[in-house]
Amino acid sequence: MQRVLAIDLGDRRIGLAVSDPLGITAQGLETYVRAADDAGKDADYIAALAAKYAPCKLLFGMPRNMDGTYGFASEKVYAFAKLMEERFTGEIDYFDERLSTVMAERVLYEEKMDWKKRRKVVDKLAAVVILQGYLDGGGIGDRR
Repeated sequence: MQRVLAIDLGDRRIGLAVSDPLGITAQGLETYVRAADDAGKDADYIAALAAKYAPCKLLFGMPRNMDGTYGFASEKVYAFAKLMEERFTGEIDYFDERLSTVMAERVLYEEKMDWKKRRKVVDKLAAVVILQGYLDGGGIGDRR
């Protein structure tokens, strides 16, 4: 497996993480604050990160309902992934992100981080949780 760039897409922020070149561990990159009503600008930013880190794959956290069905949030992710197909020549994959933000919040809370600091890093940490789960599972995604 080669390097993977993980994307935890939210309405206001995007958490970003990247694997090591061997595809074993996930490292958080940043929490990107989205451009107001300009998904193209957001996609351009992620494309620039992809050019910098040269991943073979973009991995989107795919929100699912607790019963496993796809909802409105998953359609937003899928639409953004379509934008990325215009800017990225590698593979695009998806991974079930249920409870990833909850796990990230719990870790930050246990570290006694105040809510202002947590808000700045929770999306990045959620991307790490998503990516590490994907890597630990042998790179098997949630293809639609």
